[in-house]
Formats: sequence, C-alpha cells, structure tokens
Amino acid sequence: MGSTESLARDDLRAKQLQRLRETVAYAAENVPFYRRTFDDAGVSPSEIDSLEALENLPFTTKEDFRAEYPDGLFAVDTTEIRRIHASSGTTGKPKIVGYTERDLDRWHEVMARSLAAAGLDDADTVQNAYGYGLFTGGLGFHGGAEELGAAVIPTSSGNTRRQVELARDLGSDALCCTPSYALYVAETAEAMGIDPTSLPLSTVLYGAEPCTDPMREEIEDRLGVIAIENYGLSEIIGPGVAAECRAAQDGMHIWEDHFYPEIIDPATGEVLPDGEDGELVLTTLSKEALPVLRYRTGDLTSLTTEECACGRTMVRMDNVTGRADDLLIVRGVNLYPSQIEAVILEFDSVAPYYRIDLDRDDGLDTLALTVELEAEYDGDREALREEIRERLHNALSFTPDELELVKYGSIERTEVGKVKRVYDHR
Repeated sequence: MGSTESLARDDLRAKQLQRLRETVAYAAENVPFYRRTFDDAGVSPSEIDSLEALENLPFTTKEDFRAEYPDGLFAVDTTEIRRIHASSGTTGKPKIVGYTERDLDRWHEVMARSLAAAGLDDADTVQNAYGYGLFTGGLGFHGGAEELGAAVIPTSSGNTRRQVELARDLGSDALCCTPSYALYVAETAEAMGIDPTSLPLSTVLYGAEPCTDPMREEIEDRLGVIAIENYGLSEIIGPGVAAECRAAQDGMHIWEDHFYPEIIDPATGEVLPDGEDGELVLTTLSKEALPVLRYRTGDLTSLTTEECACGRTMVRMDNVTGRADDLLIVRGVNLYPSQIEAVILEFDSVAPYYRIDLDRDDGLDTLALTVELEAEYDGDREALREEIRERLHNALSFTPDELELVKYGSIERTEVGKVKRVYDHR
C-alpha cells in the first residue's frame, strides 16, 4: 500500500484543495466551455478557497459532452494527445475522452493501486477479458497490471471456451471481466466438463455492470474465487476511479487524491452528508487532457469515511444500486432493476439470469419479468412463482404483470460488452 492511500484525512484534504484550485484555474484558462459556465454562474476560480466552495460551481453532464462533441472539452492541443477512447454511445453521440502521456501514467498508477488492493502483486498472472478498443476497460486493466509488474494475458472478451482453456493451461491467478461474463465463464467450463472451481483462478476483478451481493456470492461460489468490485467511467478516466480492498470487501475506496467525490440529491442537486444515498458526482484533480468538474455520473450510491480494516483512509463508496436514469416507474411505483435482482436472487432455485420487458397496454405501463431457474430445479414451478411474486410485493410494493419461470439456459448470454437486462417496448 502506498503512503498516499493511508494519509491522515486532514493531510489528504489539504492535497485535494491544492489540486482542486489548480484544476479549476486550469479548466477556466484552457476550456472555453468552463469559462462560459463560470461566467454564466457568476463564479470566479479565485473563489475556490475551500473544498466546500466546489458546491458553487455548476455541474457537468453527459449532455455537455455530447454538445461539445468531439473534443470541445479538451484542454490541450491535439499534438499533446497520446490516446483517445470513447463511451459506447448507445443513447446518442459517444463521449470522446483524451489522454496525454501524463494522464496515461496516472491511469496506470490508479489501476495498479486497484489491483494491489485486490491482493495482486508482480508474481500474478492476470487474464484480462475486458474488451480492447474504444471501451476503456481492456487497456485500463492492462496498463494497471503491467504497472504492477504482473504478467498479462490480453484475451479480450468473447471466445469463452478458449478463455477457459487459457486460464487452465497458463495458470491464470486473476480474471478481469464483467460480473455477467464471470458467470458465463463458469457456465462454459461446466459445459466443457471442467469443474470451474478447479481452475487456478483465485480472484475475479469485476466492474462495468451493477452487481448485487447475491450475484457476487454466485461468482465466488461457482468459480471458487474472491470477487472484487471495481468502478470507473470513461468521462473521468475509465476503470481506476475506485476499487474494493481484499481485506474488507466492504465498499470501494475512491482514489480521492485524483478524483474528488460528492453525493447529491438527484432531484435538487443538493450535496448530501456521508452515509446518505444519492447520485455520485466526481471532479478530476490531476487530469491534463480532459479536466472534468462536478460530473454527474448518474450512479446511485453512498459514501463513508469510517475506518477500513485494510488501513486505507480514502473514502469508500457503496456498490452502485442503480442509475438515476434507470429508474423504472410502473403505475406509480418507482424501482430499479437492481432491486428486482436482489429479491429474485434470494431464491436458491433461481439462476442469476433475468430480463425485464416494459410495454404499454391501453395507456397503462406494464412490466413482464422472465426469470431463469437453476439447472437442477425440478420442483413446483407454480408454487415458486407465487413465492417470488409475494416476495417482490412485500419487499418493493410491486408485483409484475407477468412472471415467467424458464428453464436454465433460456435467456441469451452476453460474451461481448455489457449485459442487457431491460427491454423497453413502449
């Protein structure tokens, strides 16, 4: 563990303030978008004389990225850019992000921290099954593993039978991938006649998708590993914003010497105290190519500065319970897909695969839930269906219009990219 990770909170806040003031001044000087937003808000960079003063600055949103497409938010000339990544752009123009040489060095540094927090070191072999390309996952984990001194197997995503063979034959210690893909690797190994727990893997570093505690437990049980959550987003740097420590597995440490976090009420924008649930807002403190101030991530979580068993003093964020824009409103009931997942995975008879279909019937919204059963289930489906309906009603005050239980393997698996759970036909 580096000394920065265990700084006294007062020393850390002093470092944050110094970097914040430098970043705000730098953004105002080099990014026309921020000059305009500061002027419109009547705020001067010189007024940022405390961390709390950050609340006076306006938010940056994904819409701002798209309005400034492709490189209107860059603070450096193109000649200083060493790499460009982008978000998937599934809901519009992709968000383009750039990196200078120093940005790449910082990215490798925070990713190496994340892998070290997961218990990895330079003696480990890391099988990286995140996609390589414009998506930041693959090259983010790759650079961090190399910075740590570990050996990297850059398998990328897909070709899952080959993934299983390589993990077995090359003695992979860690697998980096989405949580849904980790389960698919286990499923594929079983189909190949290989006990997934016999693979040499000891650690799965997962991220890029929401993952409830029951799904994490499923990954750990199926593969015989410790599963460690990682968090990041392209607009801030990619993976490497926050990571769980192996010692506690109790929230992800945000590397807040580089990324300053706030939690806000998503409806009002008001900053909330530690421990309260809300939307995560992040400010970069050391980025050159793309400084980002008060970015609304859309991710719902909470923060705590309580002492961690690992000795790190950096704030921890809880796992993401959903996204502010993923809220489902069905006949006046507000709920998130992750809440539904947490309920259905309480049942041992249910596999961690489901889909939600939203539709409209005579002007009313409807929700159909399809849930996959475990392979060995041979019980009373109708009784189980009623138990699940009752549990959903008691836990969420919600009952799906349709609840279908299907045999194991019925729901389409995802080998490449993020799994899709919600299909909106309205």
